[in-house]
Amino acid sequence: MQGTTWSSPTAPPFAAMDRRRGRRQLAFALRRLAVACMTLLLACALAFGLLLVITPSTNNAPALARTIDQTQGAPYPGVAVPYRFASALEATEDHRFASEPGIDPFGVARVFYSYISGRGDQGGATLYQQLAKMLYTPGRTGLAAEAEQVALAVKLRYGYSGAEILRLYADVTYFGHNFYGLQHASCGYFGVRPGQMSWPQAALLAGLVQAPSADDPIDHPAAGLAREQHVIGRLVTVGAISQAQASAYLAVPISSLLSHAGGCRG
Repeated sequence: MQGTTWSSPTAPPFAAMDRRRGRRQLAFALRRLAVACMTLLLACALAFGLLLVITPSTNNAPALARTIDQTQGAPYPGVAVPYRFASALEATEDHRFASEPGIDPFGVARVFYSYISGRGDQGGATLYQQLAKMLYTPGRTGLAAEAEQVALAVKLRYGYSGAEILRLYADVTYFGHNFYGLQHASCGYFGVRPGQMSWPQAALLAGLVQAPSADDPIDHPAAGLAREQHVIGRLVTVGAISQAQASAYLAVPISSLLSHAGGCRG
């Protein structure tokens, strides 16, 4: 008996059948993935909408800032944030400040994933989120506080101008060495008003907002210098200053920047 062969034109094309089956399975998997992604996006949108409803209005942000300043003996409202300090702060803390919707979606996802995976807060908060934390959730930590800050950050973004946000932020920030607010910090560290700060001085102050006590340039000059170098580098990266300018600024000793520390005159 002769063996069966599949050379006939009518023989089952198994290879073609396998390819069609593979394409159907791939299409089915892609549809399931698309449905899962849409479901996740819808759930996130609903959760965010609920957050916007249950979190308070930010209409009282100036009043909260005034209360904080009065408690700390800082002037309110402080001076308008000058260009150099604003540039240094945005470069190192939130370079998308002018264009983002109050939050960095990828940063928010990273933070929430970090909590889910047990690694805790991984940073990356925008200036709006940082301001929300200082005004509305001071001293609170954890996922619930982070979620509240996200919703409040969006409300702050669309409730105030960029200049107003920066002014509120600068008014309530602690800059170390018992200096609260930009005006006290500028006068206390350098003996000049905020609008008179040089680029190195502005960079030094902007570098203090994350760890004001640890990076205090008077008590910890090496740490203060490291932060100044970081901020100057960021200013170069975003195009605010040139590399040649950065090199010249970093050649100025911190002791020279602080030579008139103690308060503003006149």
